[in-house]
Amino acid sequence: MTKRLQVLLPDTKLRDIQRLARSRRMTTAEWVRQALRVEREQEAGTTAADKLAAVRRASAHAFPTAGIDPMLDEIERGYTGPDA
Repeated sequence: MTKRLQVLLPDTKLRDIQRLARSRRMTTAEWVRQALRVEREQEAGTTAADKLAAVRRASAHAFPTAGIDPMLDEIERGYTGPDA
């Protein structure tokens, strides 16, 4: 289901939006829908595609690792110092 949304703008701002839409060869309504979509996605945070790209970049690296118990021990020694 679709709903109509009415937005009141001063003439100058409407003309700016219409000019931007024309420059992209789209209707004013489509330009507004796309602008709202972009804002919703930014508000929602990182997209799934961005998260997948980050995982792929991270998996390309080879970092030293250990089992969980030795790592936790190292972390605790870091908090308490080398004499602990």
